[in-house]
Amino acid sequence: MAATGPKSAKYIFVTGGVTSSLGKGIIASSLAKLLQARGLTVTIQKFDPYINIDPGTLNPYEHGECYVTDDGAETDLDLGHYERFLNRPTSQANNITTGRIYNNVITRERRGDFLGKTVQVVPHITDEIKRNIKLLGETGDYDIVITEIGGCVGDIESLPFVEAVRQLKFELGEKDTLVIHLTLVPYLQSAGELKTKPTQHSVRMLLENGVQPDIIACRTEHPLPQDIRRKIAQFCNVQVSSVIEAIDAETIYDVPLLMQKERLDQRALYMLDLYNDKDADLDAWKAFLGRLKNPGDTVKIGLVGKYVELHDAYKSIAESFIHAGAANECKVQLEWIQSETLVDEHHCAEVLSGLDGVLVAPGFGERGIEGKINAVRFVRERGIPFLGICLGMQMAVIEYARNVMGIQDAHSTEMEPHTANPVISMMEAQKSVTDKGGTMRLGSYTCKLKRDSMAHHIYGKTTINERHRHRYEFNNDYLDAFEKAGFKPTGINPDTGLVEIVELKGHPWYVGVQFHPELKSTVMNPHPLFVQFVKAALTFSQKKREAESTSDMSTARVETAEVVD
Repeated sequence: MAATGPKSAKYIFVTGGVTSSLGKGIIASSLAKLLQARGLTVTIQKFDPYINIDPGTLNPYEHGECYVTDDGAETDLDLGHYERFLNRPTSQANNITTGRIYNNVITRERRGDFLGKTVQVVPHITDEIKRNIKLLGETGDYDIVITEIGGCVGDIESLPFVEAVRQLKFELGEKDTLVIHLTLVPYLQSAGELKTKPTQHSVRMLLENGVQPDIIACRTEHPLPQDIRRKIAQFCNVQVSSVIEAIDAETIYDVPLLMQKERLDQRALYMLDLYNDKDADLDAWKAFLGRLKNPGDTVKIGLVGKYVELHDAYKSIAESFIHAGAANECKVQLEWIQSETLVDEHHCAEVLSGLDGVLVAPGFGERGIEGKINAVRFVRERGIPFLGICLGMQMAVIEYARNVMGIQDAHSTEMEPHTANPVISMMEAQKSVTDKGGTMRLGSYTCKLKRDSMAHHIYGKTTINERHRHRYEFNNDYLDAFEKAGFKPTGINPDTGLVEIVELKGHPWYVGVQFHPELKSTVMNPHPLFVQFVKAALTFSQKKREAESTSDMSTARVETAEVVD
């Protein structure tokens, strides 16, 4: 008789060694994708060793973008990879930090939950880590929960997490847990060979903490010969079939196919004693890759922001352009433009004139603001497709107020608290907020679209839900004046009246949004705003080339006529 209770999840842990940035998140996402393609229900969670409660207060230069979930959690950017690969939303439970763990334990201690006991890393901190690891698995929604442990094995900060994994392997049983260790096999140019010693030392460090890896994934620039695999297997106590090559890929979206070729999913299922004879259905994924790698055209889109030196600060935006480019069968060539360099109008025109579209990115603070305003003015006046996200939308409002409506001192109270014309102002609910972490308008909110607006045509419906992360909003005291001037609010929050989307009458493609559409774009469901923005840029590019071609032909005819004369 079949069991009727909730399904019991199995747990896969992904650790890393030798160096950071090897791609634990991509390996975890790729394995999850393969298991999902076999019909299993999978989720991924990230445990970060830093003491911040969440990455919401971290500088993007420190940690890359802050990814926001539907339920309003500010999380690590790896959760963006999880959602883009699995096409499933994550939540607060999918990202836990050391800070949150300690905060939970200290809160319980202050409440008297430990009955006078001395609170220690073991067992109290490790018990809280284990409780959070098992949280998603106990819902009955998943066959497999993959947990990525941030940082490197050997870091002081990671020790409690590795200890929790050791305890769970013992408590849950041999067939219910699996540890995948991602390590580096460097190639020494001078010696002309791959070196396994860093991997050996990394695994030894893991063993010193009581954890034997079951599978070793080797990040490498060159293929791993069989003798190298045998050597790693021999010195690290695993079978040769458990040594997986994780070679550098052309795109992160190749990695699931590379891992399938290495039989990572088969190996994981075998070691977890999970019977699954279904082949991974990756036809749609392969079709996406086919479009991505064989574009029929190219568009140049400028991303104007203040953190462009670190591309991870705008990771979701960059990935959204990849999805949208594939949907339009064209390559999106992103030009990363530091907004501070656009303060000079002549330089601004020089930088932006060759582009097919411009996105003004989100951000906080006054640095680079005037450059963003100049960028918006340039594309507005020249009919270049424009998309403004969050702060980018707010800069579009300020630019229009100043340069079209004649409100010269229009500004945002974020940058100019005492401005006489605050066309962008702090949300009413935010005025009493003093703490910085986790206190913005966060998560998914409903937006009603005006019929027959550009937004309505883009989405194909009148009610949407999008994710937010902001404190400031369009000031509705100026709403009528903007509408009369041709600057149209076409998306409104039905509960608060907050303006979520603005469009410009008479412009080929001009959209500003208060929310973050990039957070909902996935491989299988590219975001319609990005898809249509890239389509508009492609149309603009083609018309520009046709005009240049016609001009060249006219010039050639004139020159020929002069020769005849």
